[in-house]
Amino acid sequence: MTAQPYASLASIYRYPVKGLTPEPLTDVALSPGQPLPADRRYAIENGPIGFDPAAPQYFPKTQFLMLMRNERLAALRSRYDDASHTLTIRQDGAEVAQADLQSAEGRAAIEAYFAENFADELRGPPKVLFAEGHSFSDVPRKVVSIINLASVADLEKTIGQPVHPLRFRGNLHVSGWPAWHEFDLLERTLKIGDARLKVVKRIVRCAATNVDPDTAARDLTIPKTLQQTYGHADCGIYAEVITGGRIAAGDRIEVEA
Repeated sequence: MTAQPYASLASIYRYPVKGLTPEPLTDVALSPGQPLPADRRYAIENGPIGFDPAAPQYFPKTQFLMLMRNERLAALRSRYDDASHTLTIRQDGAEVAQADLQSAEGRAAIEAYFAENFADELRGPPKVLFAEGHSFSDVPRKVVSIINLASVADLEKTIGQPVHPLRFRGNLHVSGWPAWHEFDLLERTLKIGDARLKVVKRIVRCAATNVDPDTAARDLTIPKTLQQTYGHADCGIYAEVITGGRIAAGDRIEVEA
């Protein structure tokens, strides 16, 4: 059997509000069948879709404010505090909104900010959505997304200019795998820290990756470049947590036999 390359967990990110700022974590506890805690816990509805918090269902990302169509979101800097449920949004260094997302008044304040500042991009009144235990993922399954930093570096060479790994909005960044090695791991099990995750799907990329996460400029054509260069538009993999446990940046990643 071919020996697996040594790999480690370079960084961990969560996205408390779909489409808004990634938040780095030094470590996190994973639970079986669940995404990262608080990952995509909230979403901003772009016009009524019939979401029922009592019986939450998957809706495609096009039903929400998101980077694929609303690149100006990348110019915002948000932070979510778990203890107080407070979302703070800053733009150009100034605080533009702050509210408790678990209160009706707080959600109304955030909705008012987006109604005023994203009016031209809205199909109806914006609404902050939440349901206990629900994640507004891009896919119906509850997954963790994994980005191979070597694949991003290989794409960067093809494009001839920097490609920030956060364009891909992954939860776990991996260093040490060869470029595109992640696609050889479908149906394999990864051991990271105390947790085990089964790789279930390649991630097909959309136009959200064309947006620079620092400048909010739509300055690349990543899905098109992937398709033209590699014959697919994929970058990264989804995995399901099958054994819970704590993981931390720096942990070794082992592929089980």
